[in-house]
Amino acid sequence: MRKLLSCAVLFCGVAALTSGLGADEKKAVAKLEGGYTIVSGEEDGKPVPAEHIKGGVVRFTRDEIVSTDKEKKEVFAAKYTLDTSKKPWVINMKSTKPKEGDATGLIKKDGDTLTIIYSLPGAPVPAEFKTKEKGQHLFVLKRLAGGDK
Repeated sequence: MRKLLSCAVLFCGVAALTSGLGADEKKAVAKLEGGYTIVSGEEDGKPVPAEHIKGGVVRFTRDEIVSTDKEKKEVFAAKYTLDTSKKPWVINMKSTKPKEGDATGLIKKDGDTLTIIYSLPGAPVPAEFKTKEKGQHLFVLKRLAGGDK
């Protein structure tokens, strides 16, 4: 459950502040919109057991990211902004559920696959899509059939 909560921390209840975004950021957010299943995860350099993420869903809208567990219970929420001037994109998140906290990481989209890595407060910000340090989390997501917008 702890693993799913940390995943949820990244993805659930994220309100994006798009009103002040430029055209590139708005296009990037639009590319992320939709529902995704959690395919795999990695924390602190180790794989997250499949039973901890199985059935988890993450939904991106232009205003939020919401993560739910297999019972469809919301487990994480955060506000986010994207910096699309960098490759891969940089994502800054402010968790609102289960508790407040900041996370910074990288996000990339390749077809129907979305990969996100981030660091919890106090951990080094990741420079690549592999967790190396304590407090770094990575999740690979696959778009739901039909995009589930």
